[in-house]
Amino acid sequence: MTAFRLGAAVTDAFPDTLIAVVTATGLRGHEPWPATTAALADLERQLADGVWQPADESDPRIEAWHTAYRSFGTNPRRIRPSVDALGRRFAKKGSLPRINPAVDSYNAVSVRHGLPAGAFDLDHVTGDVDIRPADGSETFTPLGEPGTTEHPRPGEIVYTDATDVLTRHWNHRDAHRTRVTEDSTRVAFVLETLHAARDGHLLKAAAGELQDLLAPHGDRTEVHHLSREQPQVTV
Repeated sequence: MTAFRLGAAVTDAFPDTLIAVVTATGLRGHEPWPATTAALADLERQLADGVWQPADESDPRIEAWHTAYRSFGTNPRRIRPSVDALGRRFAKKGSLPRINPAVDSYNAVSVRHGLPAGAFDLDHVTGDVDIRPADGSETFTPLGEPGTTEHPRPGEIVYTDATDVLTRHWNHRDAHRTRVTEDSTRVAFVLETLHAARDGHLLKAAAGELQDLLAPHGDRTEVHHLSREQPQVTV
């Protein structure tokens, strides 16, 4: 069992934070995921037809993350929130990346709803996961760069386990160690908003949509929520 904890320093600074933790066990990442394939194709078709565009930094959902990043010393136009970076690449290229079915699923949900998303292979997480400001002593190895070690700046919001940091700049980039691959069978996905009062319904709909994409390809899926009122869940 793994506990996810939303630290008091985070909820003090961002009191309307709501995070959905969607867990899936027994995932089968090597089989076809037709609903995910269709979701990606549908978004690409809507973009090509000009009937829909990804949220950009003028959208309140993205603007809120830019403001949060600046508050802990990160320049959001140089180091962008994940959903902002993904949406910009999508708008420019006209297509979404194909990584593997689980990652493709949360990317589709993230860009459709304008909400940051990420995921951790729970079999490579050590101990519990804390969402808190960094103190400057932590280490981080970026996804795709197993030989690189970074040190988050003090005050930067991170996800961290007992070993090191899992996500820098709150949701900018995930770690290499806990990356999700086709072989991952036990995964925790996260979707986030800083404005639950405004966008909580959107986050809950997105979590349900992600669960629907995962459920046919796993043994069990669940949705949990982290907030100031419920700062810890065990998955």
